[in-house]
Amino acid sequence: MSVIAPDERADFVAVLHRHHLAESDFALQETDTPDAVDEVYPLHGYVTIIRRATLREKGYQTGHGTGWTAEFDKDLTRGAFG
Repeated sequence: MSVIAPDERADFVAVLHRHHLAESDFALQETDTPDAVDEVYPLHGYVTIIRRATLREKGYQTGHGTGWTAEFDKDLTRGAFG
């Protein structure tokens, strides 16, 4: 099961579109936490986002209350992914 909720995935794609970036240029590697309950959101985990063009990567805590997509948006604005 994915640690990224459907609304978080939609927010991630919206951030990419706002920055005029292709979703295909980014890879998401998810890691769940061992205490997560299956089939129930909010789950918590960790996602590493890798930009394929630059091979730059950064990790974020995922799940309820984390705001990782907003942090990803700020990192794109700061040039963290090249």
